[in-house]
Amino acid sequence: MKKQNKLRRSGAKIMASLIMLLGSLAYIMLLAIINGSLGFICAMGVTLFGAIGIAKALGEAIFLSYELIITFTICCGILRGILRYFEQYSNHFIAFKLLAILRDKIFSALRRLTPAKLEGKKKGSIIAMITSDIETLEVFYAHTISPICIAILVSSFVVLFVGFVSSWYLALVALLGFIVIGIIVPVIFSGSLKASGVKYRKEFSSFNAYFLDSIKGIKDIVLNNASSKRNDEVNRRSNVLLAETKRMKNKTTKASSLTELIVSLFIISALAVGIILVLNGLSIGKMVIGVVSIFGSFGPVIAISALPGNLTQTFASGDRVLNLLSEAPVVSPIEDGKSIDYRNLRVNDLCFSYDKEKEILSNIKMNAQKGEIIGIVGESGCGKSTFLKLLLRFWQKDSGEILYNDVDIDKINTNSLLSNVTMVSQVTYLFDETIEENLKIAKENATQDEIISACKMASIHDFIMTLTNGYKTRVGALGDNLSAGEKQRIGLARAFLSGSQLILLDEPTSNVDSINEGIILKALKEQKKNKSIILVSHRESTMAIADRIYRIEDGKMYEQK
Repeated sequence: MKKQNKLRRSGAKIMASLIMLLGSLAYIMLLAIINGSLGFICAMGVTLFGAIGIAKALGEAIFLSYELIITFTICCGILRGILRYFEQYSNHFIAFKLLAILRDKIFSALRRLTPAKLEGKKKGSIIAMITSDIETLEVFYAHTISPICIAILVSSFVVLFVGFVSSWYLALVALLGFIVIGIIVPVIFSGSLKASGVKYRKEFSSFNAYFLDSIKGIKDIVLNNASSKRNDEVNRRSNVLLAETKRMKNKTTKASSLTELIVSLFIISALAVGIILVLNGLSIGKMVIGVVSIFGSFGPVIAISALPGNLTQTFASGDRVLNLLSEAPVVSPIEDGKSIDYRNLRVNDLCFSYDKEKEILSNIKMNAQKGEIIGIVGESGCGKSTFLKLLLRFWQKDSGEILYNDVDIDKINTNSLLSNVTMVSQVTYLFDETIEENLKIAKENATQDEIISACKMASIHDFIMTLTNGYKTRVGALGDNLSAGEKQRIGLARAFLSGSQLILLDEPTSNVDSINEGIILKALKEQKKNKSIILVSHRESTMAIADRIYRIEDGKMYEQK
């Protein structure tokens, strides 16, 4: 368990990787740092010029008149507000701009990994990454990079100013305070907060995935009288997440309290050192200027000391996002290969395993010509669906050949392959759009006549026409307004509408009654004259239309005579 909670990268590498994403926005970040540093120096200037006025009243040789001192004090206050505005504007501009870029990169990565890698990922975790993890990174860009740089610049300025204007002993006290508060305290607490932050993000992602699954499967939960058990598990996971949140907040509060205590101690130390220096010859005016400068200078390093609480979650979120962005796809799109116009398919000595150890398919041989319906049967889990996915290159074959028009699948342009081959899976996903818009995913410029023709072939047109808005009816989120059989027939209509020359059907009639099955099978038989159809089914009635049937047993395929 501990191993799972560790970051794959160190915090420094995560920060470096996230900063590298700034790219052309780096100049805006630099502007934010400059505005922030000058803004804080102006904020110090309000009290500092007050101290200078007091020093002048105590007899210190100050070349500024009281009028100028008051003017500078007012100007510092005004400039502080203006510079603070531009600092925050710059930080948040960068943050929101980069969040949009990151979301685009994540969607691009998900597209690149689809579909092989995503079959093993929890959808709730992906949603948590796109929403919560990305929003957590906003804290890094808007409230982490600038404060660290500002703290370094302001602290350096204060040390040099106090040293040259007041006393290097006071400057040394300030330097020690900055190091302890800005470096040592954060390092001490970051170790304990790091594990909590990673575990919190892990529990949050797990809870999000489980809760989303519960919402999606609410009907089955109710029908199987599992509501109480599911509710108990949701509460248990919620309590685990709450406990982890409390644990992390407790540690953060302790770190904040210790920081405030140390700041108070260094302020007292600076005052004590200042008094000792006055007793040893330092003028009271210079002591006042030096001590007041130190009193008002801890803000930036206090901001750094508070970072570990946020950074632990930022690092965990950043690590998860960077892991996804760097993840290599199982198969990469082919863009410099050959284009085809499907005529036939041959499979020779095909072997495949998911883990490179236990073979799922071994030395598979088959062929399909235009005008044929090929049936594939076998026990559940024997590799029928996997075989269809290999024909679409969703997974990378281990060995053997998948030849389209005598061209191996690994040498065919991905776009060309997908325009020639389509698959209807057991579960059809429908977007929360109209039925027409869902169908047009297969062919964006399809005419109404083409859509109706495809739906008639899939035996779904008559049902659609019974709906109030016909093809303009919205299917509802997750397609809940339609039955499993209706969704499956819409998926089949998509395949007909696409015009693909090779159609792969994975249990296309598993959710329809015998009457509709007969209509669908008749449509398939009529379509075969211009296409190849590979049909996977466990129903004997479905296999009745197949010209040839292959059976898969123990990872091997043979043609039934």
